[in-house]
Amino acid sequence: PRHGQGHLPLDQVAQSPVQPGLEHFQGGELSSQKKFDEIKKANQAAAKKLVEDQFSSSSEDDDEDAEVKQGKILAKTFTIYTSQTDGDASELERTRQYMNEAFQSGAMTCLICIASVKRNQAVWSCCGCFCIFHLVCIQKWAKDSLFLVSSPLTDDDFGKKDYPWPCPKCRFEYKRSETPSRYYCYCGKVENPALDPWLVPHSCGQICEREFKPSCGHKCLLLCHPGPCPPCPKMVTTTCHCKKAKPVPRRCSAKEWSCRLPCGRTLLCGQHTCENSCHAGDCQPCPRVSKQRCICGRQTAERLCASPQWQCDQVCGKCLPCGNHTCERVCHADPCGDCPRSGKRSCPCEKSKFTLPCTEDVPTCGDSCDKVLECGIHKCSQRCHRGPCEICRQEVEKQCRCGKHTKRMPCHKPYLCETKCTKIRDCQKHQCRRKCCSGNCPPCDQVCGRTLGCRNHKCPSGCHRGSCNPCPETVDVKCNCGKTVIKVPCGRERTIKPPKCKQLCSRPPTCHHSTQEKHYCHFGRCPPCRQSCQKTLACGHLCPVSCHDEALVKQTGLHQSAGPWEQPSEPAFIQTALPCPPCEVPVPVECLGQHEVSPLPCHSANPYPCVRFCGRLLDCQNHTCMKECHHVTKLNSAEDEKKAGPECLQCEEECTKPRPSGCPHRCVLPCHPGDCPSCLQMLKIKCHCKLSILYIECLKLTCADLKEKELLTSCKNQCPKELPCGHRCKEICHSGSCPLNCSQKVKLRCLCKRLKKEIQCSKIKEGQVSLECDALCKEMKRKASEIKEAEAKAAVEEEKRRQQAELEAFENRLKGRRKNKRRKDEVEVEQSSWQKYKNLIMLPVFGVAVVMVAWLMVYND
Repeated sequence: PRHGQGHLPLDQVAQSPVQPGLEHFQGGELSSQKKFDEIKKANQAAAKKLVEDQFSSSSEDDDEDAEVKQGKILAKTFTIYTSQTDGDASELERTRQYMNEAFQSGAMTCLICIASVKRNQAVWSCCGCFCIFHLVCIQKWAKDSLFLVSSPLTDDDFGKKDYPWPCPKCRFEYKRSETPSRYYCYCGKVENPALDPWLVPHSCGQICEREFKPSCGHKCLLLCHPGPCPPCPKMVTTTCHCKKAKPVPRRCSAKEWSCRLPCGRTLLCGQHTCENSCHAGDCQPCPRVSKQRCICGRQTAERLCASPQWQCDQVCGKCLPCGNHTCERVCHADPCGDCPRSGKRSCPCEKSKFTLPCTEDVPTCGDSCDKVLECGIHKCSQRCHRGPCEICRQEVEKQCRCGKHTKRMPCHKPYLCETKCTKIRDCQKHQCRRKCCSGNCPPCDQVCGRTLGCRNHKCPSGCHRGSCNPCPETVDVKCNCGKTVIKVPCGRERTIKPPKCKQLCSRPPTCHHSTQEKHYCHFGRCPPCRQSCQKTLACGHLCPVSCHDEALVKQTGLHQSAGPWEQPSEPAFIQTALPCPPCEVPVPVECLGQHEVSPLPCHSANPYPCVRFCGRLLDCQNHTCMKECHHVTKLNSAEDEKKAGPECLQCEEECTKPRPSGCPHRCVLPCHPGDCPSCLQMLKIKCHCKLSILYIECLKLTCADLKEKELLTSCKNQCPKELPCGHRCKEICHSGSCPLNCSQKVKLRCLCKRLKKEIQCSKIKEGQVSLECDALCKEMKRKASEIKEAEAKAAVEEEKRRQQAELEAFENRLKGRRKNKRRKDEVEVEQSSWQKYKNLIMLPVFGVAVVMVAWLMVYND
């Protein structure tokens, strides 16, 4: 930071909360110290921000190798393009100009706010003129432009049309939906591109790949860049415009060429050929004159060959298919078509349709017309008629255009009052003063005349609302010697940094070197010397750092400020010569544990502990020393170099050797060499049936084979598992699934449940045995079926008698109604034989059935 940057201005010093009087100052000492710390932090933040702005600005880059750096970035951007053109960069001048402006001091200026466009700011580039603006500025510009365009509209009209907004420089129009909302690189691939000092500002560093304009099918090969894309460098094989010459390889951007021979293509007249030299596009119209027939072929006239088709004034007159009318069309070549009066025709009001001969006119239907009149509100009240409807003559209450007066008058007449509008126009300065204004006042027609942002010119546009357009004028800014000149927008000349001059600085060096580095003409002091110091150090090496004879050193502790209102009198930085730093020449040094040899700076070339572990084999022969690299006393024998020394750690780990398969116990000994002893602990496991707990010696279980393990893990009791048939397994406690051959005996019955027999369960499941009914069972089934049939027949006969009785009663009622007698018919229904003797039949049958059931139950038991 420069001297004086980051301190309080005088107006803030005047507002500092220090009260007069020594007593009050002593009483508020803690409060003053707290405020002083806060102001100190604010000043430091302001100084830090100033430094960041200086290094992030594309217009204030003060590096001495800026030209070399810029050349490298441009070469990197043009590499892919020049590789396609064999090093030819003649077509890149326009793109190179835009890229130079991106690096040149003050060239990238936002025309809206008249401020520099910095590397770390979000920008937007116009696709018409490729001018760069701040993203915030162009968003505000688009919003203000849309407001100015739509401000004369009423609430009903607003939003019905997508009004465009223009670019501030080239006036290229964009839609409302194209208003930028996000920050993208030039090619539009990356959102919020990262700041890279080795790339073009606001570039993503990727290949552009934008379509060339006009489109040729290829894409731009440059890295993401500002400005327009250069012409396409691809080589294509193409022929001339007339296709007569042989195809030759040419650049895609210049693939259209002329062989200079006569074109020879047949013109539109079909009689002559083109006499112009090989050209692009369609041939010009034929300039010769020839006799041409009209479209219908009746007349012939001399006309230009360029317009062979023409119409005469004669009516066709051919008879139509109806035989009653003739074609009324003027000279034509296509068929006349059907009679326009044939088919279904509508009446004038289009409510009725008639099918009439073409010789008869369609009559009116007699209904009301009901067509909407010109007023758009009322309908025609006349009967169906030919010709246009009359004007609306209904008396309505009309309101004037401004809405202040009403009057009863014919609907078709407009009503305008004499009241003058007093609203302020869109400029917010002048009144409308128009008679009977609807509120949609026209724009103000007076000149704006306000001073523009450049403070040098006035706005020549009409009186408007919002900020004025940027000043279109430019001003020359020169370097110190006046040989380098750049043009900047008007108003920027007071804050823009002068351009860099290409002339070399001729001032003598101020350090111990005989000559200073070459640098260009500049203002102020020369930059610090960056040549190597090359002074001989105490170790014999040369000092490799940059020259430090004129280093800037910050002064601290020389003066204690009494408060934030006191300004320091001495500068914050002084220029002084610094001693050479310690020697940094690398010297090979071995670590303490002899693991590696690393180069260390000469001033600290001593044995050092590396980050590795010691790694020497301990006495247990299983682990290595985990102590960080340390010194180990060397032994005489070569074999003992990898063994641990007295300085290494002692192994205190447990034994981690693998146990026999199935043994879950650890070794009882600490970490030791050789094999582990046998495991003598008892294992607590469950038997196969999971009901009993067994205690088995671990060694026996792990050393046993499959059969022995099967016997050891069995509880010797009957298996409690249930078979699929529902019986319990008869085997001794075993592993796996139980056998399916159940030996339990069960009872098997016939279908009528009278006979039974005991058979093995497995045979029943397999379907090998079945028990059939005997002759007695079949006889009992036959008797039961006969009884059921007799009961069914008796029920059917009873139902028939009941229906017959109901029918006779219904007929008797009908006879009584015919004689107009009101009496009740008593119908006596005779009981059937089944109703009389059913009790005598059912009691013996029911007794026989009970005896049979009791006999079957006794027999089964």
